[in-house]
Formats: sequence, C-alpha cells, structure tokens
Amino acid sequence: MKYEPVIGLEIHTELKTKTKMFCYSLNDPNEKHPNTNVCQVCMGYPGTLPTINWEAVKKVMMVGLALNGEVNKFSQFDRKNYFYPDLPKGYQISQYQHPLVVGGKLKIGDRDIRIRRIHLEEDTGRLIHEAGGPSTSSGQRATLVDFNRAGVPLMELVTEPDFRFAEEIKKFGEEYQKILRYLQASDADMEKGQMRIEVNLSLRQIRNPKSEILNKSQTPNSNDQNKLGTKVELKNINSFKFAADAIDFEIKRQTEILDRGEKIIHETRGWNESKKETFSQRTKEEEHDYRYFPEPDLPPLEISEDMIEEIRLSLPEMPSAKEKRFVKEYGLEESVAEIVARDKGLADYFEAAVSELRQADIDTPEKPKMKLEKLAATFLTGDFLRLLNEKLEPISEVLITPENFAELMILVAESKISGLVAKQVLEEMFAHGEDPSDIIEKLGLWQMSDAGDIEDIIKHILKENPQVVEDYKKGKTASLQFLIGQVMKESRGKANPKMVQEILVKILK
Repeated sequence: MKYEPVIGLEIHTELKTKTKMFCYSLNDPNEKHPNTNVCQVCMGYPGTLPTINWEAVKKVMMVGLALNGEVNKFSQFDRKNYFYPDLPKGYQISQYQHPLVVGGKLKIGDRDIRIRRIHLEEDTGRLIHEAGGPSTSSGQRATLVDFNRAGVPLMELVTEPDFRFAEEIKKFGEEYQKILRYLQASDADMEKGQMRIEVNLSLRQIRNPKSEILNKSQTPNSNDQNKLGTKVELKNINSFKFAADAIDFEIKRQTEILDRGEKIIHETRGWNESKKETFSQRTKEEEHDYRYFPEPDLPPLEISEDMIEEIRLSLPEMPSAKEKRFVKEYGLEESVAEIVARDKGLADYFEAAVSELRQADIDTPEKPKMKLEKLAATFLTGDFLRLLNEKLEPISEVLITPENFAELMILVAESKISGLVAKQVLEEMFAHGEDPSDIIEKLGLWQMSDAGDIEDIIKHILKENPQVVEDYKKGKTASLQFLIGQVMKESRGKANPKMVQEILVKILK
C-alpha cells in the first residue's frame, strides 16, 4: 500500500477586544501580573451570569466575510463540558450546531482551501509549570494557574481536510495571519499564544498510487473510494514551522506503523521541538464526550441582513488584492509587493509616500513616476524595514513622516545624494525625525558633482591599488566595481556614482 496524507487545520485566535467574551474584565495580553484581569464571571463563581461581547461577534463576522464565508442569521452558544485545572467553570462556552460562520475559502497557490466553519468561544486560563515553584504537602511541585486569559474571546477556524503537503500549512497560516491583522481582529502573535494551530492528520490508503495521489494543484475529492485512515490530532502548536515539522514527523511515524501491519490510535499528540518528535498526550475525546447543550444563560444570536451588509461594506482591501494592485499600478516586482502589502501599516505608509511622489515636480525627466515608486518600495522593504525591525516598534510610532520619506526619495532620484548617503540619512531620520534636507546640510552630505574633485579622489585610489588596476587592464571587469566602491567610500558616499564610473573608465583606457 501507498499512503496519502489527509490534513485539516483548527486555528484558534485570541481576538483583539477591550474586554473579555462574557464579562467586563480587561482583555490585556500584555498584563504581567497573574490573576489581575479577573472577576466573578470569568472565575466561574456560582450565581453569576455571562453577557455577550458584540465587538467579538462582529470581528468573527468580518473574518468570515473576508474569507467568502456565510454568516448565519441564527447562531447560538453552547456549553462544552470537560474538567481541567485552567477551566474555572468546569465547562467552556463555545458554539456547536449553530456557528457564526459556515463555508468560505482561502486561496493558496493554485487552489482553494475550503473552510468548514468559524465559531466563537472563550479561552481557558494558563498553566505554569515552574521548576522552582511551590511544593505540595507531599513534596511534589505544584502547578500554578493564571486566569488572566480565561474568558478571552477565542475564534476557531476549522478547514476541510484539503491539505496534502506540510508546506501548504505554512502558506495558509501566514496568509490567514495577514488577513486577521488587516481586519484588526487580532494581533495573531504566535509567540504570545494569540494564535495556535491544531492539526488533524490521517493517512489514506491509495490503491492505485500512479493515478490517484494528488499533485499540489489538485483539489482533493472527498467522495473517493479509498479508505480514510485513523485521525490523530496534533495539539496547540505555536509556529507554522513547528506545524510543518510535526506533520512531516507524524507522516513518517504513521507510515511505519501501517507498514508493520499495526493500527493507528485515535489520540491527541503534542510536539516536542527539542526532540523533533510528537508525543502522546491522551486518547482523543469524541464529540459526545463533551455533552454539548445550548447555553441556558445566553440568548440565541439573531443577525440581520442589514448588519451583515454593513460589515461587508466596511471590509478593507485584502492583502492578496493589494499585492496584485501594487504590481499593476506601481510596477513593483511580485516579491516586493508581497513584502509591502504584508503589513497594513507599511502598505498605507507606502501609498501615502507615493501620493507625495506623484505630486512632486521632479527635475530629471529620465526618472518617471513609476520608477520613483519602485525606488520608494525598494528602500521601504530594505533599510527602512531593517531599522523598523531593529527598533521593534510598530510603523505608527516611526518618527519619519511619509512626506519626509518621499522627499528623501526625490533627492536620490534627482542625484542630489547617492543611495549610500540616503541610507545614512534614513538612519538619522529614524533617530530624530528631522527633515532629510536639514540632515544632509548639517552633515555636509550633498552630492559631489565637481569633475575635478572626483578625479583627485580617483587618482588617489588608483595609486593605492596598482594590482587592481593591472587586473582591470587584463580584462577583469569586476575590478572596476571594486574601484568604484573604494572611491565612494573615500568620498563618504558623496561622489556622483555615474560620474565616478565615467571618469574611471576614461583614466584607465
């Protein structure tokens, strides 16, 4: 027998709201003090009643509509009963038969990944297993519980089992993460646990491998006659890479078991990153084990067509559509457009700068507007993004205005400063937020275009590098670039690069 992986995802995302899902305790992921943002409701005190956070409901509807899903006009919350130390009430308020959103799709590469449902529930608390923590009376180390996260709005997206390759998981997760951030539904920071992946994986037996194993562009056929395998759930993975690694390991593990003629156990497994292997956590519960029933303390949700349409009209342009528009409208390379559009703040900043560039009166006719826009995108995705990542701050807090950034690009386009100097000026602008012209004047960085001054520097460089000169005369053209670099370094980037090359070639003849 040959086997084909059949993979579906469940992605849990903490929503970005002011308060928790069913009470007025703060939803603050940055709270550092345990058990601070809690109240009688999220702690499960007897006699307390939950209330619905409509901000969270609307965010789920936004996500569903952005993914081409259908918002149910009738939806309700249910109790999901299970007992765990981080679940104060002994049950979780979730959705079962009537989720907020059904259907939808997200395109990955050449095909669509189908979405089964998106529903809303509350998150659990957080268990802390500290090696140096307090001991119980028996001498065993105790596990601590922080309930700050208990009750935080948690959105769960469930896909159809349409994945066949581990790398598809990463692509899907990254695209979904971008959409969540564009909608401001969630920061989706996986390192903070705001987005967690669960993988459902089984191996399907293929009777005729040559004709029936899917390639990467085919959509799976859920009605085929090949035998589906036993599903294993890989739980709470907080990295797309870890998810892909766990899938690769699990495919190998299950294949070996089936090849030995043994059976796969229906279970939940975790991922041990240090050992690069999955491990058994518990036998997987069935749906009837949770004893779902409608939440008696919350009314059903009745959502009007007018509300759905209002939310639909409020949706921003999605990342994939923005990427395509940037390629078509601004002439960006696809790879550059993808980076610019990855973050909505960066994309908005770029377009604000482009608006300034299009209004500018550029002195050099050989620099058309589209080339200016490509220049701006190159700087944004290069040195600008590098400085932004070094400072670990959102673009909204950057001191450089789009107007000043556009001015810097114009100075480069008009050859008043070199690209090398522009990088130096950009760093000063990041640090102090000054106008680029003021920085250039203060540091004496205006472009050197006097042929005599440039020639003096070139003669000095040639004298210092006789072997390189000899190599160039023997036909080693790379030597010319080395000499240009040395001249630019000697002039602190102020020499006009075009003039440097012209004078160098003339002298070296």
